[in-house]
Amino acid sequence: MKAPVTAVRPAGPPTSPPGRPVRGRSLAQRPAPPTAAAWWRDAAGSAAVGSVVVVVALWLAHHGLQDLLSGAPGSALTSLGRLTGLVAADLLLVQVLLMARIPWVERSYGQDVLARRHRLVGFTSFMLMVAHIALITAGYAAADRSGLAAEAWDFVANYPGMLLATAGTGMLVMVVVTSVRAARRRLRYESWHLLHVYAYLGVGLALPHQVWTGTEFTASPLARAYWWTLYAAALGAVLAFRIGLPVAVNLRHRLRVRKVVPEGPGVVSVYLAGRALDRLPVRAGQFFVFRFLDGPGWSRGNPYSLSAAPTRDGLRITVKDLGEGSRRLARLRAGTRVLVEGPYGRLTGDARRGRGVTLVASGIGITPLRALIDEFGGPPGDVTLIYRAGAPEDFIFRDEIDRLAAARGIRVFYVAGRRATSRPSWLPETAAHLSDAVALEELVPRIAAQDVFVCGPDPWMEAVRRAALEAGVPADQVHLERFDW
Repeated sequence: MKAPVTAVRPAGPPTSPPGRPVRGRSLAQRPAPPTAAAWWRDAAGSAAVGSVVVVVALWLAHHGLQDLLSGAPGSALTSLGRLTGLVAADLLLVQVLLMARIPWVERSYGQDVLARRHRLVGFTSFMLMVAHIALITAGYAAADRSGLAAEAWDFVANYPGMLLATAGTGMLVMVVVTSVRAARRRLRYESWHLLHVYAYLGVGLALPHQVWTGTEFTASPLARAYWWTLYAAALGAVLAFRIGLPVAVNLRHRLRVRKVVPEGPGVVSVYLAGRALDRLPVRAGQFFVFRFLDGPGWSRGNPYSLSAAPTRDGLRITVKDLGEGSRRLARLRAGTRVLVEGPYGRLTGDARRGRGVTLVASGIGITPLRALIDEFGGPPGDVTLIYRAGAPEDFIFRDEIDRLAAARGIRVFYVAGRRATSRPSWLPETAAHLSDAVALEELVPRIAAQDVFVCGPDPWMEAVRRAALEAGVPADQVHLERFDW
């Protein structure tokens, strides 16, 4: 059946021997990194919900409901303010745990799901914190028969920990405002990331007043034990997994830049070397957060996926010039030291369920899927790659992909052209008259029995996901990760 979109496949044998761009024996068959048991996902979610239940139970145990229903406005507002403050504090700490990059939690959910839940929990916690401030101030003002402004000033000036809490609240306000989608789009990733670090300081400053003045802390040994345990867990997770584990990985593997190779307009590949890379628990399809020690700005990390399967001799990432952090990679010198956090991500061969594989990439989204090609074996025709770009010159790795396709019988379709604008679609404008699902089925007739791996811009990935589901692919066989920071 004729393909419904412009498609090109390698027509003959390659002019040079097929091979991988990173020298050394591929580690596609290396022992897989440890995976989280299936119950971890349920356990982590249940623990988060259970923590809120415990907080509400503590509020009830300290006459929260009686005070709320007492009929005295001041007592009722203060009781409700206590409840919102307790839940806000609990969610703040849950939010820290969500993004502490605890390996078992990350492997269960994936960083994209954790990031979305982190954002949801963060906004919920912030709104409850604002409600806490307003309700407590109004409750005390009603009880003291004073004005709101005078009561607020009294809190800040005379109550232990309240000045710190005010400073912490200001930092959290800054983080929340810059996390709103419209604001994030106006910020460089590096600037947003630097501002977001202040969330940790904001949490640290906002919570101590609970220890010094909170009714639950001062009146109940059980409540104190609960809160200190939660504080210790959050702090311990950050120290262990955001600081300790990356330090250990970098001391062991000592990554450095081997060379930088241009791949196309504004696109470069960075080849990395290091020690004992056969023991680095990374798989094709995963990503690291990289910091290149090449001068000012090195402290701001950026996430980049591997663009080839890891080997004993090195790693490769491929980056498009999308901002200051990615632009500077073209100027890296051989020997530059590299710090990494990770690996992260679940877009690996472990996710495969079906008999065949279809990889669907757009633009620079080809990088993790190009790496996955190295891991996916099988008979000729078992792997299909659909690669979309705005123009023919934008296809990176084309020679490399063609060599692999000719050597291993991979079906490749290059789809060029501006993306359709008449509807949310993965197709180019020239094929906009076609159904997204029908186009997939014509390119890959047995796609319903296959796994579909997708990487590209978020709206485009969503269009591919919908098309795959309409074509009969089971939901658990459509694999993608969203990197919308």
